[in-house]
This record gives sequence, structure tokens and C-alpha cells, in this order.
Amino acid sequence: MDLEKFAQQAKNKKAENKKFLQGLKKENPRKLDDRFHEAHEEVFARIDCLACANCCKTTSPIFIPSDIDRLAKTLGMKPGQFIDAYLKVDEDQDYVLKSSPCTFLNEDNTCQVYEDRPRACREYPHTDRKKMYQLLDLTFKNTLVCPAVLEIVEQMKTS
Repeated sequence: MDLEKFAQQAKNKKAENKKFLQGLKKENPRKLDDRFHEAHEEVFARIDCLACANCCKTTSPIFIPSDIDRLAKTLGMKPGQFIDAYLKVDEDQDYVLKSSPCTFLNEDNTCQVYEDRPRACREYPHTDRKKMYQLLDLTFKNTLVCPAVLEIVEQMKTS
């Protein structure tokens, strides 16, 4: 995966994608979900996240209390110790990682805590969720992070 090429493509299509996704807010929510889910299945049948891991390299998931408790237990720590070691509070008052790339990302793009990863990681890039009309702003942001999301949006433009 050529992440530099992806970043340039995403930047070049930024305004177009923002406008396209804003326009989808007018679409029937159930049909919109179906369109996203179909494109998601097609794109992820071809794309291997382990060849990229740009999400893990550049962004942080939000850690909810159950994520913190589960990961602290997995790592043999108390939740407070986990927070002190790995997390900070962002401008939205959410717990996020102190730094990028993710502390738990291995050199081969696998995750050290995959079975216990945060909910946000489990659900990323969110293109197979229900009520996609509520996630269109997030989907736009994810076109700048995830090559698969960019491809999903490009595919939807032609369907």
C-alpha cells in the first residue's frame, strides 16, 4: 500500500467527497445503509487492512471505560495505571492515545491486543454500520485516513 499516493489522492478529492457525502444526507436512510454496506463488502473483499494500518499509524481511537478496564486487565494493570501509561484526554474530553502510531501496533501491522482492542477499533471504519446518515461527517474524515473508505466513497459515486 502506497500511503503517500493515497494521501495525495484523498487530498485531491477532499472537496468533491465532502460535497458528495453531504448530499447523501437527503437519501433514504435504509437505502443509504444498503449502498454503503454493499460497497463495504466489495471493497473489503479486495483490501487487506494489514497491508496498510494507516488508521493505527495516524489516529487514535476513543477509549471508553469498558475498553480501559478490559485492556488494563489484559496487560495486568489497574485501569488508572493504564490511563497514566497510554492515554490522554483530548479536546472533546475523550480518552485517546498519547501518541501515534498506536503503542500496540506491531511492525507487521498486526495488533498486540487485537482480541481486546477498543470498540472504536473493532468498528472502524464504520462503513458497515446502521444509520450511516448519522456517520457521514465521520466517513468524510475517514476518507483522509483509510484507503478503503476512499474507495467505498468513490464506488458509491458511480452507483
